[in-house]
Formats: sequence, structure tokens, C-alpha cells
Amino acid sequence: MKSIRNIAIIAHVDHGKTTLVDKIMFRCETAQSKSDNTELILDNNDLERERGITIVSKNISVTYKDTKINIIDTPGHADFGGEVERVLNMADGVLLLVDAFEGAMPQTRYVLSKAIELGKKPIVVVNKVDKENCRPDEVQEEVFDLMFNLGATEDQLDFPTIYGSAKNGWMSTDHNEPTDNVDALLDAVLEYIPEPKVEEGSLQMQITSIDFSSFVGRIAIGRVKRGELKAGQRVTLMKRDGTAKKATVKELYVFEGLGKIKADNVTAGDIAAITGVQDFDIGDTVADAENPEALPTIPVDEPTMSMVFTVNNSPFFGKDGEFVTSRHLRERLFKETEKNLALKIEETDSPDSYNVFGRGVMHLSVLIETMRREGYELQVGQPQVIIKHVDGKKMEPIEMLYIDVPESTSGKVIEVVTKRKGEMKVMEERGDVMHLEFEIPSRGIMGMRTQILNVSSGEAVMAHRFSEFGEWRGDIPKRTAGVLMAHEPGTVIAYALNNLQDRGKFFVEPGEEVYEGMIVGEHSRDNDLSVNVTKTKKLTNMRSAGADDKTKIAPKIDLSLEENLEYIDADEYVEVTPKNIRLRKIYLKEHERKKFANKVGIG
Repeated sequence: MKSIRNIAIIAHVDHGKTTLVDKIMFRCETAQSKSDNTELILDNNDLERERGITIVSKNISVTYKDTKINIIDTPGHADFGGEVERVLNMADGVLLLVDAFEGAMPQTRYVLSKAIELGKKPIVVVNKVDKENCRPDEVQEEVFDLMFNLGATEDQLDFPTIYGSAKNGWMSTDHNEPTDNVDALLDAVLEYIPEPKVEEGSLQMQITSIDFSSFVGRIAIGRVKRGELKAGQRVTLMKRDGTAKKATVKELYVFEGLGKIKADNVTAGDIAAITGVQDFDIGDTVADAENPEALPTIPVDEPTMSMVFTVNNSPFFGKDGEFVTSRHLRERLFKETEKNLALKIEETDSPDSYNVFGRGVMHLSVLIETMRREGYELQVGQPQVIIKHVDGKKMEPIEMLYIDVPESTSGKVIEVVTKRKGEMKVMEERGDVMHLEFEIPSRGIMGMRTQILNVSSGEAVMAHRFSEFGEWRGDIPKRTAGVLMAHEPGTVIAYALNNLQDRGKFFVEPGEEVYEGMIVGEHSRDNDLSVNVTKTKKLTNMRSAGADDKTKIAPKIDLSLEENLEYIDADEYVEVTPKNIRLRKIYLKEHERKKFANKVGIG
């Protein structure tokens, strides 16, 4: 048996994690890596590339000095925390990648705290040391302080540090002595990351992630904890709820390079993928057929937020999408729960809508964005936090919010957060930047990002993660402005927009199609207003000098999907189609809105 190392690679967005993995693969000459390959191999789904975030963890494997190194890429965003914890269970150590200029960032902190809790040994990689104004030594000290604050053990604090530039393909133990390869990092992995501990006993493999193939169905992936797994072997599947089922392993795969290759057997310590086992969930144990023993189940982060997903019933229904019926929507949502563990679906009284529970706006927006790219049309309602009642007390999700902001605008940022029931816990100067930490209800974070960016002139860096369910913090100010709605269907005319500019800001531009009840802008006052954006100029045969000068219209405001979700009110929907994202009132007709408002006592 070749010796094995299992490492997870953790980092903040854009600190060079995926580039580094590409260079490691090139050094170890895996079949898929090519010297002229500028594509990032790992983030292979479009959404991950565009956002620069890893959403789903991935496994690759390289061989270096006769040692097999399994590298697991992890998501850095707190909304995918469920994914992070499971992935770290497969690893024996972590590569913590930090930018030599930016240092440890909020997302780094979240994943690192999980790794330290689980007792994993870190190797710190200070990347991008060729950048101007970089400060590798200070960053190394920052990381030490961060680990100390997170309660790392003495062994964890005695970590090796490797410096380098993943982009230029070198790593070294000293940032003043560049090399021409990444061997220093790979040697550190062999020296400092422990080999997997192999326990005596019968077979145990915990399923930590799920893959799907249209040929063989669901594929279970996990690390073999003890014993040996063979193709064709009879096993027992130990479920989370305590039940057990007999099954047969049809095919067995191990990871090599970017892909999987068939194997006859897999020994303890290696990561395997198996087919043939049915009806499994993440956290279940594949155990010996005769003497099955289950491993402790992995705790899964509970959902903190819900949204109504419903079929698109707007006047533009079916124009862009391929999948538009409630059957399509239902099948797609339930299919997602098979591999997206933090997601829960609940049927409602209406056959066309579902309550979808997730870990946060980001978590749910990634699902919505994925569906829209697959050709689905749907509408989603305002995100709602999940409220619990414990011993007669009303409890709501509380999050830790981290903001790095220039000192000059920190006062305004603190004001915005405290208005939304945020309590400041930490305030420290880090060079020119103020690092702020708050405890804040999840409700307070919704819709706040735009405000924070406005008051900090776009320079604030924000991250948040779920902390606990705490006592209800009282009312939080909602959106103060009303909306402008289209009064009638048609095409937006520049002349009409020009005349309405003093009424507010617009989300549409000339030439766009609108329907009655569609939200076309934000009102400058706090009430909703119907406006006619399709009104054309009356033609006369009289002309006055300068009357036909070009009208100057302020550019439309483009909101991202997440910003739209955070923007809407309780009586509004976001309509999502493959080509468009629109905002609309749930009730499109004026008289229906009045009836609804009277019924629920609004206005």
C-alpha cells in the first residue's frame, strides 16, 4: 500500500486556491494538466467561475514521491458551512492559504475555526508574495494571532509556513528566495501532515458527499475509516435514523488527477466512491455485512431562512423558459435535496408553491441561479427568518458579522449596523482598515449590504456566519422607500422616463417590455406609486427651438439576484427566468392590491 496524505485546502475568495491546485497538478503531471492551461480546472461550474467562489467541494488526487496526496477543495462561504464540516472530516490536515497583502479575511476565519475545532494540523501558505506592498511576515503573525484566538492547541500553533506565488508556480520556505517549482509545499505536506490513522476492525466508511451520474445514478463518496472495501462486496448501510439495510457495492472508484478510476479494492485511509448502494444520505455509514458498526453522524447546520418558490404566473410566463409547470418545479426542488443537505422543502396548501428552507440568502440564491440557467422559470417571495419558541421565549437566528472598512467611514458603518440591532463585539485597527465584529439578527443583515457599500463608498468587505438561535431582538427598520409600478403593459419609452425622473430611480430602460403591476423603480417617497412608463410624446406640427434635444436619463439600477431578494417586501415577488430577473407585486391589479392590503391591515 502506497502511503497516503489527505489534505483540505481552505482560503478566502480569490486568494489563489484554485490556481495553486492547478500548479500542483502540473508539477505531479496528472494527465489532465497542460502547461498552457490557463483555465481554472477546479471551479468547473459557470456560477463558481463568475462569482469566484467554490460552492461544492471537489476531490482531486496527485502522486508525489510515491505518496498519494488527496486534495479536497472546500467552499469558503459560511452559507455552505454544512459542506465545509463534512469535507474536513475526510482530511487529516489543512493547507491554509492567505494573501500576502490582504492577510486573513473573514471567510478564512470561518473555515479555519471549523478545522481547529476538529483538531486538524494546518500548514500556512502565504501566497502572492510577488505583489507590490505585500507584507508576508506581518501576515504570518496575523495568522498566528488568529489561530490563538480561535483556541488552537500548541501542536496546531507550531505550524510550518510556506511562501510563494501560485500564479508564477513557485513555493519556498523563505519569501526572499524564490524557487522554480512548488516542491517546498509538497515536501511540507509529506513531513507535517500525518498519515491517516488506520484502526483495527471491520469495514467503516462514512458518506460525506454525493455525486450523480445519469448512467449509474447516485454515487457515494467518503473516506474508508477502517477495514477494506472491495468491488462486489456485500455491505450494510447504517442510516442516520438507526435503521440498517443490506446492499452490494457494484463498482468502486478511487480519485486520480481530476477524475475517478475503477479499483478492485480500497484500503483504510483512502477516499473512495461507490455505486450500487441505494437510498443513502450524507452521514450514513457503509459498514460490514455481518458485524455492522455505525460511525457518529455528522451534525448538519439547520436552516435559518425560508422562501416561497412558486410557478411563474406573470403575463410574460413561458417566454424564456423551458421548464415552467409546477411538476417541473417540484421535481427539480426535491432532486436538489438529494445532495444539498442544508436544504429542506415543505409543500404548502397551494399545489403551485413550496416553502424552501436554507442556510441564508446566498445559499438559496445559488439554487435559484442554477435553476434559471437550466431553463426554469419561477417566482420567489421575500426571505423569512425561521422563528423558534423555546420555553415560551421567541428565538431567532443570530449571526456574527465581520466588516473591514476604511477608518474614515467606519462611524457611518457602525451607525447602519446598530440601527439594525447589531451589537459591536470587536473593533480593532489593522493598518488603514478598521476591523469590526458584530452580533446581529439574520433579519438585520437582509438588505444591508447595499447600505454598507453606499456609506463606505464601496470599500467595505463584509462576511457573516450563523452563530446561534438567540432571543428576539425587536423590530428592525425595513425598506423606507416605496416602489414605482407600471400602470399598463407595453414598451418603456425614453420620453416617459424623462418626465418621471423626479419621482425616483428606475430599474428599467427604454425599449424594455413591462406589464401592469411590474416594479419599474424605487419611489423617492415611502408610498407605492403607479406610473405610466409607456407614454409616448404627442406629435404636433409645431416645433420650438431645442425641443428635440436628446433627453438625458439616469442609467437604470442593475440589482444582482441576491440584492433583488433582499430588496423585496412581503407583498412582492422576484420573477426569475433564464434571460430576465424582474420585480413585481404579488397582486398585479390595483383593486386586488387594495383588497389584500385591507385584509392583512397594511396601509
